[in-house]
Amino acid sequence: MVADSDSRIAWHRVQLRKNREAVRALETARFTSGDMGPKAAAATGGKIGELRRKIAESERCIAEYEKRTRRPLTTDFNTLANVSWSNWDASSAQPRKAAR
Repeated sequence: MVADSDSRIAWHRVQLRKNREAVRALETARFTSGDMGPKAAAATGGKIGELRRKIAESERCIAEYEKRTRRPLTTDFNTLANVSWSNWDASSAQPRKAAR
């Protein structure tokens, strides 16, 4: 795994892993031992729902960060074909001198 320079994103990655494991454990326990009555089922369902909400929030934060910082991983023809080349100019950083 790549180390994150942003500590907030690193925290979200750790929380994502922990929350996914917790959901997996709760769902496994619910199906192996069964819920004892409707109150237990509602409590377990509430815990799973809260963990899934936290998972979605962490995934959203991580995806937003990666969208801002990651470079394209491929340079195949389809990727290059979708780029708008009309605004790109190799010499745009330096102003051109007028021809005399």
